[in-house]
Amino acid sequence: MYTTTQKFLLLLFFILSLFFLICSSDSANLPIDLVNLPDGFEINIYAENVNNARSMVLSPNGTLFVGTRQTGNVYAIPDTNRDYKADEVIVIARNLNMPNGVAFRSGSLYVAELNRILRYDDIENRLRNPPDPVVVNDEFPADPHHGWKFIRFGPDNRLYVPVGAPCNVCERKDQRYASIMRMQPDGSELEIFAHGVRNTVGFDWHPKTKELWFTDNGRDMLGDDIPPDELNHAPQEGLHFGFPYLHGKNILDPDFGKKRDLNNMVTPAIELGPHVAALGMRFYNGVMFPTEYTDQIFIAEHGS
Repeated sequence: MYTTTQKFLLLLFFILSLFFLICSSDSANLPIDLVNLPDGFEINIYAENVNNARSMVLSPNGTLFVGTRQTGNVYAIPDTNRDYKADEVIVIARNLNMPNGVAFRSGSLYVAELNRILRYDDIENRLRNPPDPVVVNDEFPADPHHGWKFIRFGPDNRLYVPVGAPCNVCERKDQRYASIMRMQPDGSELEIFAHGVRNTVGFDWHPKTKELWFTDNGRDMLGDDIPPDELNHAPQEGLHFGFPYLHGKNILDPDFGKKRDLNNMVTPAIELGPHVAALGMRFYNGVMFPTEYTDQIFIAEHGS
């Protein structure tokens, strides 16, 4: 039997998986009627023809912005009458370098390319004539391996930007690799918040404690059953979450596990399972779902 929390995670998995399918498939062929939902829930198609959709952010005005990992596009999907169905899909940027991550603040859209962060000011008033982007910061590594970025503003009003490991498993002298960094909205004061994070593609802050939680996708080539991917909790800056020395709660890396003292490393709050490839996580703090969903973590898993 699934616990209540596991049911919540499975629900979000189905919903977000269907969104990604819609972005690359003929919606008429999607068997959404086969999705088993709790009583009182329903699922519908929100937007079609959003090719290679990856990360999303919703503006306060209801415009959904969507980044991509392969096509180089960024989309704007308005819903002006708030009927939970897209009005249209507008391409607001093309030919970018892995514009995976999107974040929204004070009327501006932030887009994470492979090695830099861009900002499109006053974007919702210029969807059909987007401004030239402002380069906020271009000091990130340019390695394509795990180089695509999920970004989000934290409760401290700083933009959090991960830098993945440029490999399956390795050590690098440059401490920016396998980290979560953060900076001011103008790109200044760039610093490392967390170390030992191989490849996080989703994080959020607890609505009450304001502490960071994030998923991390574990290394490959140790078999189908190990190591687990992770859900981690970072209540403060400066913590180390194990990579490349420790995987999950107790799996030493065969090449690097004996090179560091593991006593000061933080083990995951939850082991998610091997190779589940979490691509998004959120605390639920809306009002549409029943109250028992409040402050629960939803995780979308891609699978391998």
